Amino acid sequence: MRSRHPLPRLWMMTDERQGDALWAALGRLPRGAGIVFRHYGLPLPERRALLAKVRRIARRRGLRLVIAAPEGLPVSRQDGVHNPAMRLHKYAELRTFSAHTVPELRAAKRKDADLVFLSPVFPTRSHPGAPTLGPLRFAKLVREAAMPVIALGGMDAARARRLRGSGAYGWAAIDAWTDAPVSEGKEEESGSSAR
Repeated sequence: MRSRHPLPRLWMMTDERQGDALWAALGRLPRGAGIVFRHYGLPLPERRALLAKVRRIARRRGLRLVIAAPEGLPVSRQDGVHNPAMRLHKYAELRTFSAHTVPELRAAKRKDADLVFLSPVFPTRSHPGAPTLGPLRFAKLVREAAMPVIALGGMDAARARRLRGSGAYGWAAIDAWTDAPVSEGKEEESGSSAR
């Protein structure tokens, strides 16, 4: 692993539907948490401007920033990259990938992933009606992974508790951070995990 910092156990995925609630959600993240900056639908100039604001907040608050689809965006050596093209991911301090199946977990390993987001564990508003892994299949896939696995898809603190014992390294969400404060944030920050 290239990262000089501990890998976050708590993550927020950004999304256009957060709107201005993004700023309050960033404020709810405990120090040491991670952000995957997405906002894929924004035109590139607007996406760059939003990334600059999110990056300032992340640096000031001690949050790890990972940039999804980084092509055309300024990526500093401190930033991580999510699902990067090969030419970009070689230089990133932190490389994360998404996976839904064993072949995708293996592909992430071949690409030298530091961490993988495995989804969807539970039903999610991001992908309504999509088939879910559920806790048992999720735990089985975690055992197949060769790197830390973050649970994604319909996740919140209560569902993270349901995954204890699954081998998950942590969890990620959009709505859990946007809709309301997460009560376990401080517990997770102090070293507790979803394991």
